[in-house]
Amino acid sequence: MSKKWQITVPGSTANLGPGFDSIGLSLSLYLTLTVSLQDKWEIIHVSQGLPNEFNIEDHLIYKIANETAARFNKQMPPCRIEMKSELPFARGLGSSASAIVAGIEVANLACNLNLSLQDRCNISSQIEGHPDNATASVLGGLTISSMDEQGNVDTIHITDLDASFVVFIPDVELKTSEARGVLPNTFERHYAVLASSSANMLAASLVAKDYVRIGRYMEADLFHEPFRSQLIPQYFEIVQKAKEHGAYGTALSGAGPTMISMVPTSIGNQFVHQMESLFPSHKIILTKADHTGVRVTEVPVVSN
Repeated sequence: MSKKWQITVPGSTANLGPGFDSIGLSLSLYLTLTVSLQDKWEIIHVSQGLPNEFNIEDHLIYKIANETAARFNKQMPPCRIEMKSELPFARGLGSSASAIVAGIEVANLACNLNLSLQDRCNISSQIEGHPDNATASVLGGLTISSMDEQGNVDTIHITDLDASFVVFIPDVELKTSEARGVLPNTFERHYAVLASSSANMLAASLVAKDYVRIGRYMEADLFHEPFRSQLIPQYFEIVQKAKEHGAYGTALSGAGPTMISMVPTSIGNQFVHQMESLFPSHKIILTKADHTGVRVTEVPVVSN
């Protein structure tokens, strides 16, 4: 009897300011795949915002599934995949990381790899090149991670942040490669110490759940935001107005161009309405942390 699975992967935000390439937070915005084995590959996009025309061999899900199977000397069987996404492409909400995590899971199921959560974190982070978005999509919640030169990931996992998150999505794309292109190759020692101290204080504040300090250090980044802000529509206005209307803090979501504010849950809806009136060119969404991470459910197969 053939099997069918539904794979659900949360999107994510990375960095939260100075937690560059190491802090990730899963969000309740999802990539969903319905997967079944069949005689030939077929990938169908069933939601707006995903391209209708593409080559199967160039599709990220296809490439990651086959690459993951090959890591374990397995032959990836052909699948039919229906894919829908709430994650806009190239906006800094972890769309590529969620697709990587989903592709790994397709191979895990189709090839009976029995991957552990640690395996999933390691493989997805190795493919991404850094462990922020990937670990958040695998584990859910907030992740503070490092990855050694062998690609092994070590993560502190926090699942009970008492806050909501508001994302400001502009109607422009920003490829991570472009956003990385504006960053300096080196920092002076004094500057690097200041930047590292902000990152350390952000991580400590997140662990302590000191929301006032979290907000302060979200806005104290020196690693990337001073250089990327020039690429971001209304960056400074959003930071200022969000603070005036009660946000703990605001930062780029990953490399941008989306921005994200951490707000008290009690003001979430009011905050969104206020920001919508101030920034009508942005799509503004109230969301929260997803605390489950990647999950799989088996779908009943109806016989004809």
